[in-house]
Amino acid sequence: MAGTRLDPIDRKILAELQADGRMTNVELAKRVGISAPPCLRRVRTLEESGYIRGYHANVNARELGFEVQVFAMVGLASQAESDLTAFEEKCRSWPLVRECHMLNGEVDFLLKCVAPDLSSFQSFLTGQLLTTPNVESVKTSLVIRPAKDEPGVPFDVLESRLKSEP
Repeated sequence: MAGTRLDPIDRKILAELQADGRMTNVELAKRVGISAPPCLRRVRTLEESGYIRGYHANVNARELGFEVQVFAMVGLASQAESDLTAFEEKCRSWPLVRECHMLNGEVDFLLKCVAPDLSSFQSFLTGQLLTTPNVESVKTSLVIRPAKDEPGVPFDVLESRLKSEP
């Protein structure tokens, strides 16, 4: 398991930064029980190793005028690797697409989209997504309200698994 390559202090650092990426190194060191210089070295190593991919503010899309959130389930005509890659590249170019996940099963991709209003999303849907080469079908579901939106991973589950391993 990938998490076993990290020691408990590294995992605590990741958990604390996931919960609050704005805390100072001094505060982080205090929370994980080490002094500030080795804490900073560990954080830099975690960044360089790819465990920490970045630091972001969790902005409120609705407060910024993005009233519409839609999940689009996309089916492609061809699942050849070059076609999958081409679709992924196209998704990265669309500002309204905030997440793109390739799936196994009936749907090839799940897109999470945000838009200021329904007509903006409809313009994107009919003018860009549906006209993209290799797109065979698109089913959309409008989000009424989110019930849970937790980024990252559940560190308590990881710690429980590590404790129960022989």
